Amino acid sequence: MKKIIEHIESIFDILSDGIYITQRDGTTLLVNRMYEQLTGLSFKDLRGRNVHDLVADGIFDTILNPEVVRTKRPAVSVQHVRQSKKIILRGYPVFDEHGEVCLVVTFARDITMITQFREQIAQQKQLIETFSDRIECMLHEQVRNSQPVFESEVMQQVLDLLQRVAATDANILILGETGVGKDVFARLAHEYSPRSSKMFLKVDCGSIAENLIESELFGYVPGAFSGASSKGKAGYFEIADGGTVFLDEIGELPLPMQAKLLRVLQDREVMRVGSSQARKVDVRIIAATNRDLAEDAKAGKFRSDLYYRLNVAVLDLPPLRERQQDIIPLVERFLDRFNAKYRRNMTLPKGTRQALQNYKWPGNVREMQNLIQSLVVTCEGHSIKPEHLPPHIQKAARNRTAYTPPAPDDARPLKEIMADIEREILEEAVRTHGSVCKVARMYKISRTTLFRKLRGSSLAGVSGDEEHENTEQ
Repeated sequence: MKKIIEHIESIFDILSDGIYITQRDGTTLLVNRMYEQLTGLSFKDLRGRNVHDLVADGIFDTILNPEVVRTKRPAVSVQHVRQSKKIILRGYPVFDEHGEVCLVVTFARDITMITQFREQIAQQKQLIETFSDRIECMLHEQVRNSQPVFESEVMQQVLDLLQRVAATDANILILGETGVGKDVFARLAHEYSPRSSKMFLKVDCGSIAENLIESELFGYVPGAFSGASSKGKAGYFEIADGGTVFLDEIGELPLPMQAKLLRVLQDREVMRVGSSQARKVDVRIIAATNRDLAEDAKAGKFRSDLYYRLNVAVLDLPPLRERQQDIIPLVERFLDRFNAKYRRNMTLPKGTRQALQNYKWPGNVREMQNLIQSLVVTCEGHSIKPEHLPPHIQKAARNRTAYTPPAPDDARPLKEIMADIEREILEEAVRTHGSVCKVARMYKISRTTLFRKLRGSSLAGVSGDEEHENTEQ
């Protein structure tokens, strides 16, 4: 027995299951080598740490120690380690001489190794496979629950049209540049439709390998081709039966698949690969592209009959550079979102807002989202200043020469508008030259006049360190 105790850790290390031993209060005493291999966590990092603290630090999300101690009975759970690895836990109590739990021994095993679970649910296997297909498809899309953010009249017109056509069952074609938000409006059309309680399935036509597109879209029968499942597989249209299929980047769909898609639109049926029997489906098609499908149809790159079938209700989303009124509201939405996500409290001073407002956003809303996320994560302090912006955005702000007239609903008098324009010019000059005195001399006004014109600006408190100027306006 003494020999066993001396080599107990080595014995644990040869076991095929991971082992995690804790005291009653959750303090980590021992993990074996298999546990380290399963989770990527090392014993030296875990030794002496309480499992409650490890959960709080996000190392893993589930622990069995409290339940085993409370119930004095074994417990089972699934644990996610660092939000990636999934393992199954089985915890067992170890009692002292008073019948109280003194240790908890937890066995960990990779969930993919537990094949016996499939035998217990064999009668539901087909149903599980169907839902697995649905989940796999849904994982490839970014879920967007919020309404689109805009203040421009042109986007309100787009939304009004969307609400009208969403109530029908007509096909919808969404046009717009990359990153403009076509997928947001596709999901919104589904949510406004009578099919909102059914599945919304997004298919990225440009990301599926050409030799897999047909089987992915239309499914296949058992043994249809080498490597095919012996039970066959439902395609996306069958999976989304009763709901909506969103075909993103439909302009990338190969011509042979366009002919098969036309059959879905015309006859509401699909033919699985290797089958001679059509299956009826009830799906609504929403398609999107950044290409000019009319020109592609003329050039023979896109079937004209399919184009006319899709071109029933068209939503043309303008790029962000053509709707400047939407820039700051979108910036604020993303700032709020990422402040909440990363538990920060970043703000945007007026100079930064002006720079973002003046930028042309070639990557549209997607570019803006990625930029704001990066700024919230990387900027120090609580303010995103103009110098924190990427060089190309700073340059665009400096190079701006065109005057943008106020919005039609701007009720300010001309004098106030001109004062704002004058203040913006002076702000930019101070930021560029870094000296109030230089700017005052350049525009032939006194520093007192310059400070008065900058009143209310973030630069109003800037003071010059050069000699006083005597020139007056």
